[in-house]
Amino acid sequence: MKAFGEFVFYSILLFSGMAQAIILTPKLENGKQVSQDTNYYMDPKVDYTRFGGRLTDRDDSGHILKIHVENNNTKFFKAGDLLRFKVNNQDLGEYCEGSVRSVEDFYFTIFVTDFSKCWRKEQYFPRGLQLNFVTRKLEQRVFEASKYRELLILRKESFLKQLNDINQFLWTYDQARLKAAADFDKQINELKRAKQVALDNLIQKKQENILLQSELIKKLDIIDQDLKHYKVERQEYLTDRWAMDQDQGLPVLRRPQEMKNR
Repeated sequence: MKAFGEFVFYSILLFSGMAQAIILTPKLENGKQVSQDTNYYMDPKVDYTRFGGRLTDRDDSGHILKIHVENNNTKFFKAGDLLRFKVNNQDLGEYCEGSVRSVEDFYFTIFVTDFSKCWRKEQYFPRGLQLNFVTRKLEQRVFEASKYRELLILRKESFLKQLNDINQFLWTYDQARLKAAADFDKQINELKRAKQVALDNLIQKKQENILLQSELIKKLDIIDQDLKHYKVERQEYLTDRWAMDQDQGLPVLRRPQEMKNR
């Protein structure tokens, strides 16, 4: 038990130390920045027309050179791009010219026809030389790449937003399903309640109509009796009723009365 308590105690210390390491931020003097954000634009302080590279290999003819660079902006070169270069610490006043043949990460290959402008003819052009390159084409390529990067970042942000919406939907699917079911259950209960109220109203109306029907029947019977009672009889008969009265035993004279003209 004691060992388990020590394990929990040291685990809490370790977790608190990790949490402190996560929230730790550097203190900068007077609002200085660690580095500028170059995700969206070219750094105006950098001259992209100039860069350095080291000769790492060459073919048997000596005209195809493979250059290693520390800045991988040369990956934006395309076959056929022209550039100029000088050998470091060997300034003869002019630049040698070359054209790009192929490009790979941190390496590119150029073809040079003449080294006499930047290197003495009688000397061998050895591997390992540091070359200083100048080309407007790289600046153009970097500018195009930066603009295309802006579009890619916008597309990425759009995809991330869509992915976030999808993840949000998937994470809250169960709650949304329960909410939708609860909403429809509420509507169903309201419809059931409205149905029951309508049926109860019909039943109550039926009972009221039954009572009203019986009352109306009674009143009609009374009216019929009254109509029968208040019926006005005719004083003159169209036919002689002497024989009928004789049959019914009513008190009449022995001789029938004479017919009266209408």
